[in-house]
Amino acid sequence: MKHQRLFWLLFISMLVLDQVVKLWTRNAAGDVEGRTFMSVWPNVLDLTLTFNEGVAFGMFQGKAIFLTPVAVGIAAGAAYYSYRHAKETLWVHAGMSLVASGALGNLYDRLIHGKVTDMFHLRFVNFPVFNVADSCITVGAAMLIVVWGLESFASKEKSNVEAESIQS
Repeated sequence: MKHQRLFWLLFISMLVLDQVVKLWTRNAAGDVEGRTFMSVWPNVLDLTLTFNEGVAFGMFQGKAIFLTPVAVGIAAGAAYYSYRHAKETLWVHAGMSLVASGALGNLYDRLIHGKVTDMFHLRFVNFPVFNVADSCITVGAAMLIVVWGLESFASKEKSNVEAESIQS
C-alpha cells in the first residue's frame, strides 16, 4: 500500500512540476519560439523555448494527437500495474509513476495547446530540446529496465546454481 501511495504522490508531483515549468517557460520567453531566455550553465545547458507538434524527437509532426490513446494506455497501464503488483519494489512503482506522469504531461500540452512546450537545451551535444515530462519518461523507463534486468539476471543465476546443485 505504501508503494502505491508513492506512485500517486510522485505522479501528481511530477505532473504539476511539468506543467508549472512549461507555463513559466512560455511566460519567461514571451511565447517566442526559439528564444533562449536563460543560460543555466554556459555552453552546457540553456533554457530555450521550443514547441513540438510531434512526439519524441519530433516524429509524427502534426499527427501526435492521433497517439492520444497510446499516452492514455501507458498511463492507465502503469497505474493498473502498480495497483495489481503492490509488492513490487519501490523502484518499480516510482518508474511506473514517472512514465505515467510524463505521458500525461505531454498529452495535456497536445490537447490544450496543440503542441508540447520544450525548454531544456543541452548545448554540448546535438540533442533535441526536451521538458520535464520527457525526462520523467526517460528516467522512469531506465529505472524499469535496470530493475527488471537485475531481477532477470538474479533469477538466471539462481536457476544456474540450483541446476548445478542437482547435478552434483
